[in-house]
Amino acid sequence: MKIKKRLVKLLIWLLIVIFTLLSVFFIADFLFPISISKNKTTQTIVAEDETPLWRFADENGIWRYSVNLEEVPDFYLEVLINYEDRYFYEHVGINPVSLIRAAWQNFCNDRIISGGSTISMQVARLLYPHDRTILGKLNQIFRTLQLELHYSKKEILTLYINHAPYGGTIEGIGAASWTYFGKQPSELTRSEAVLLAVLPQAPSRLRPDKYPERAKLARDKVLNRLSEYNVWSKDLIEQVRQEEVWVYPRKTPQLAPLLSYRLKRQYPNDTIIHSTIDSILQYNLEDMAINRKNQLPPKSSLAILVVDHTDMKVKAYIGSADFNDKDRFGQIDMINALRSPGSTLKPFIYAFAIDEGMIHSESLLQDVPRIHSDYRPTNFNEDFQGPVSASEALSKSLNLPAVQLIELYGPKRFAGKLAGVGLSLKSINNTPNISYILGGASLRLDNLVSAYSAFARQGEVSPLRFTQSDPVVNKPFISEGSAWITKHMLVRNNMLYYKTGTSYGYRDAWAIGINPRYLIGVWVGRPDGTPVAGQYGSISATPILQQVDSLLLNREYRLNRSLPVSVKPDSVTSEKICWPSGQVLPDNDVNCHRQKNAWILNHMVPPTIGTLTELNNNMYHSGWINLWVNEDGKRVAADCHGAQKKQIVLWPIALENWLLPNEQRQALIPAIDKNCPIIGRDIFSSLMIVGLRDRQLVKSVPGQSQLSIDLSAEGGAGEKWWFLDGELVAQSIDDEKVSLTIARKGTHRLLLIDESGQISRIKFISD
Repeated sequence: MKIKKRLVKLLIWLLIVIFTLLSVFFIADFLFPISISKNKTTQTIVAEDETPLWRFADENGIWRYSVNLEEVPDFYLEVLINYEDRYFYEHVGINPVSLIRAAWQNFCNDRIISGGSTISMQVARLLYPHDRTILGKLNQIFRTLQLELHYSKKEILTLYINHAPYGGTIEGIGAASWTYFGKQPSELTRSEAVLLAVLPQAPSRLRPDKYPERAKLARDKVLNRLSEYNVWSKDLIEQVRQEEVWVYPRKTPQLAPLLSYRLKRQYPNDTIIHSTIDSILQYNLEDMAINRKNQLPPKSSLAILVVDHTDMKVKAYIGSADFNDKDRFGQIDMINALRSPGSTLKPFIYAFAIDEGMIHSESLLQDVPRIHSDYRPTNFNEDFQGPVSASEALSKSLNLPAVQLIELYGPKRFAGKLAGVGLSLKSINNTPNISYILGGASLRLDNLVSAYSAFARQGEVSPLRFTQSDPVVNKPFISEGSAWITKHMLVRNNMLYYKTGTSYGYRDAWAIGINPRYLIGVWVGRPDGTPVAGQYGSISATPILQQVDSLLLNREYRLNRSLPVSVKPDSVTSEKICWPSGQVLPDNDVNCHRQKNAWILNHMVPPTIGTLTELNNNMYHSGWINLWVNEDGKRVAADCHGAQKKQIVLWPIALENWLLPNEQRQALIPAIDKNCPIIGRDIFSSLMIVGLRDRQLVKSVPGQSQLSIDLSAEGGAGEKWWFLDGELVAQSIDDEKVSLTIARKGTHRLLLIDESGQISRIKFISD
């Protein structure tokens, strides 16, 4: 009876102790909650094939490449559980038998022989490091019980494989697998898996890259344990034992650094950021950029962006010539920087004009000086070609025809349409003007390449996809037919269509290309904006573009991958058109001065854009005009006897100075019959410079450094403007005389323009 009472009393005390301990535990759990995110999250940027491109360590310099249990081989988990903690799924975080066994072995040998820590206890120690004291061990047990209370066995095991130490700054099987073997954990062999299971026991002493023999002995020790527990067959164990310990040359992920920093800012809470980058292509282009930088002027850099336009995935991102080159501002991302685009926006104004029915591919445009606005652009080579087709003007990147189009389309409308697809243009006052078409605003290379996708994606624009989760978002931009026509108006090299650009002052050189699968953007210049004399898009950027294009197409052939085919839309047809009307005329029509094959959209053949003039005189207008002729073919007044109506087409008057003699107004407009003349209007007078002949040599008076020349204008209409070497130097009316002062010896260009748009020009030499 007494024994029974004692047992009951003992049981009560035992329950009280257990209740007290549980109460203390739960109170402590409430006061000191466990956190599995104590350390700052490390981040890894990976390529499309999961290869690490770049890694961002935590505050202690540790790199983890987080994986889940499904991403590691089953045999690795099998080895890990059987070697580290056979009863992991049975105990509550602490295995008393293991603790007692370890303590007895350590006591008998007067040194640490083995540890009794379970996987849960090791996770607790990794998250909350402690001293090897009784108090430290109690703290570890407390944290272990917290882990078991709040997390599942699967979550605890995931924490272990991602935090286990693997030597140096490497933690977790993911980082270890890439560091030592250059592969994903899912691709580990059995031998590699066994080695990684034992390595955390002594990561510094067993590092396979430094101590391969030690690592092999440790691996074989685990194989013996597997044999003892009959986990694997003896034949399989012997097969694994025969494998040598070989590790991948240890290398920190160092690809696409500037993209990695960009994605880190965009996704600050993601541990693994899955980019769309092709790791092999990225490596090849980074190597190309480093080799290319030595051919660039000092402190110059470059940027290369490659996008697969079939799905808009960014395949390569080279933000600078060399990330580690401080002299070339290597850590400035020039893909993400605002720069002047030069002429790279010109294809868009042509595409818009085609959609609006203003032009077709061979429309007659005017490459001539202009005075219709305060901004007076010239061509890059400071020369003029007169009558040019739209396709010729775009392929040669002529400035004045592009200005002619944007004046008609409207700069604000132009900038607004680009902004609608993400291509925002920035300028000092952010007020769109005609200079935008020549690079008078700033933009980013990535946005520019995105906008060029319209020419590869049937007129729709899609934002670039930098990560696997980025969706494809198609935005209507231009018609499919306009996109096709405009692309075929660009410069072509084999299967590459491209446009170059050079910003004012030679600060930026561009080349944007479209091949059957890829969009390629190239920028060259100094990141600090310093001009580089002689830096042109065609000279500095185009060779890089063509080299990248060649590399890409060769890869496609090696992969035996068929290239996408661009099919001409049904909305595009071919027509024979005539200049100067720009329309279809019979082959024998006398008004068909020059015939060209043009791409036409929606069967519409727009006429030539007329010259804007306020003169109330039919003879100064362009296009079709009506006049009256007698039976001798001479021009007469409409009320003259026998007068017959005749329709002729005239070239834009600004082109007179560039036309063949039989195309000029004096040849096309019949002479006036003196017996029944036209009175007061419809009289045409050619504009001429009087006082100098073309290519005349003029000499200054002996003893004087400057030369003065008196000139006047003959013919023309209204006010006249005089330009010497591109500078406005005088204005006159009718035949009023002007005096020019020449201070520099050499060849000079003199240009005279009147209100009707007529141009007279000469060259002369002063000595």
